[in-house]
Amino acid sequence: MNLTDTCTDLFNQLHELLDQLNDLEFNTPSVALRGATIGQHLRHTLEFFMVLENSVESGVVNYDNRQHSMVLETNRELAGQAIERITAVCQNWFTNRPLWLEVNYAQMDDRAVKVETNLQRELIYNIEHAVHHMAIMRVAIQEVAPHIELPATFGVAASTIRHRAKLIQTSN
Repeated sequence: MNLTDTCTDLFNQLHELLDQLNDLEFNTPSVALRGATIGQHLRHTLEFFMVLENSVESGVVNYDNRQHSMVLETNRELAGQAIERITAVCQNWFTNRPLWLEVNYAQMDDRAVKVETNLQRELIYNIEHAVHHMAIMRVAIQEVAPHIELPATFGVAASTIRHRAKLIQTSN
């Protein structure tokens, strides 16, 4: 499976989740997530891909420069449209290209550091980031929408899925 297929698979899982949630569940603060909502985690996940999309032309990626769109995190229909659009964009990311990643981990300093990276490396980062937030969403879903049955692989890294399969094979 290539990176674009992996993205498509993740976005399909997110879209299927979105189709099962109602507006209240999408926007209900989760106690387990200290008041965060499923919508906030979905928005956060999608915005990382949007930043990457918008950075390809300039060649500089800075994930701190996200919109933090309240509309995207509260409107299921808009979130679904964003998933569909980002899925289509990712299908065009076959060609690798050099990029610069601009980061700043200082809490009181605005000076960023730039490091060399590339489109495929950032796509990998976004995939890992998405899986991580899907795992967090799973926790919120169990709390605010327990009727939803997610696939066993939702929010689970591919390496973990392979490892679990090997454990099952060796126990048989």
